[in-house]
Amino acid sequence: MATPETLDAFLNESRRRVDEALHHYLPVPPACPGVLSEAMRYSVFAGGKRLRPILTLAAADAVARATGSTPDLGSSLALPAACAIELIHTYSLIHDDLPAMDNDTLRRGRPTLHVVYGDGIAILAGDGLQAAAFTILAGEPEESSELSKRRLRVTELISRAAGPAGMVGGQAIDLQAAGQVPGHSVVLDAERLRGMHARKTGAMIRASAVAGAVMADGTEYMVNLLQSRGEPIAEIYAVEGTPLVTGPSAVMARAANPNAARLFYAWSMTAEAQQMNVDVGALRSAHPLVKDRSDRKKLTDIKLLREDAAAVADQADDIKARYLKLFKV
Repeated sequence: MATPETLDAFLNESRRRVDEALHHYLPVPPACPGVLSEAMRYSVFAGGKRLRPILTLAAADAVARATGSTPDLGSSLALPAACAIELIHTYSLIHDDLPAMDNDTLRRGRPTLHVVYGDGIAILAGDGLQAAAFTILAGEPEESSELSKRRLRVTELISRAAGPAGMVGGQAIDLQAAGQVPGHSVVLDAERLRGMHARKTGAMIRASAVAGAVMADGTEYMVNLLQSRGEPIAEIYAVEGTPLVTGPSAVMARAANPNAARLFYAWSMTAEAQQMNVDVGALRSAHPLVKDRSDRKKLTDIKLLREDAAAVADQADDIKARYLKLFKV
């Protein structure tokens, strides 16, 4: 197991490599207008954690070690995909901040891009970053037909994760939940909330890990294993990073309090447990006697619902206790 010092060294070195590569990949004048180059770099180098590209490099490193390859080679092959993923992530933040969406004026302690450069350039900068990401995926690394096959697979999985079935679809649901889509508002219960997070944030986090495994030539078992490991990371990070508030009807809106998301998630799980207990009570009252096999099946359903409700309630209580203690709210 890696020591904290070793982990810190890996994280710092990965960020350095990603930042260096991003400087190389982003276009500069005269290849593109100066104002567009400045705007893209303003957001890309705004102090992000680089979580997604680090996951890509870490997955490649793990696969390389498991297959007896050189870790540096594995991560080098995955570095272009890592950078592409970070550019897609940054473009999504630029568009998410726009007045037509979240209308945020600060990100990472600095004015958001549209505040500094205007809505039009912000939109174009986001468009440019997305296009640049796929330019990287299409051409890097360029060494063999085998690498070309891996690039094609990674390009497909990233495009799916970033598109309407993934991140963009999750953003659409988020807008509906915030009441920003006329005639198409939705109320998110716990299950739908998880579904939104799985698309909006989770899809790209899962793709980050899988992309690294594919580029390092991992086996299907390794790829599937890393994808499964990405699931809990994606859900936790989605809840950690999304500031929300709730009302009695569970319609969500953006807020300045970053603890609201954690508390809403715990609240939604508690509500789910309460609904399960209601279902248990309804089944009990409707079927007090065991008369035939059908009724026995219903009583089995009652037992399973009761167990699920208890598990969800315990998990919700644990989440609330930890976050109340941590954030003193």
